[in-house]
Amino acid sequence: MTAEGPGSEPALLSLHGVRVLGGPSTERIARRFRLPAAEVGEHLLDAQAYGWVSRHDFFGETWSLTERGRLENERQLAAELDAVGGRTAVAELHQRFRPLTRRHGVACTNWQLRPTRWDRHAANDHDDPVWDAKVLVELESIDRELAAINGALAAVLRRFGGYAHRHHHALARVRHGRHEWLDSPDRDSCQLVWIQFHEDLLASLGIPRGSDA
Repeated sequence: MTAEGPGSEPALLSLHGVRVLGGPSTERIARRFRLPAAEVGEHLLDAQAYGWVSRHDFFGETWSLTERGRLENERQLAAELDAVGGRTAVAELHQRFRPLTRRHGVACTNWQLRPTRWDRHAANDHDDPVWDAKVLVELESIDRELAAINGALAAVLRRFGGYAHRHHHALARVRHGRHEWLDSPDRDSCQLVWIQFHEDLLASLGIPRGSDA
């Protein structure tokens, strides 16, 4: 079992959680990083005072990053990465991740769509077990490779841990007929966990979204 790397400061995790989780509540950030919700709440209030985050109460309490907050988050992440001497390792693991994320995107599309002679974009009705089985085999292969990359990242910094476990858990549910766990945005589905992991890597390395396609 790969040893975990150094832990991150709760203040950094609280701000970073707003970015990678995409409009989360205090409770959601606390669960993700196993922190007391009261502590996360205090750090978010401090970040709000600095103009780094905004609070929204339309559908319950959620938080979003301001542009100043995005820049501050990237500054903190860069300083943390340099402090542990992990920039080269994370950059190399990101390069391993790039072709994997393309494969994941194709597999998710093939799960959602099954072209016919009459419609190239026909929705997959999951009535073809051979088609679905091929997609699941590919996703399981990707899942194993993700576990190796995520384990190596967690050895650099502990905060990277957990993505592979969440992806594997969601994929297991898809395999047992819970198709919504592939791409639903209202739970830790395979696709949502993947998006969050990708965002974490981009933020940590200061890479603009879309530039590593």
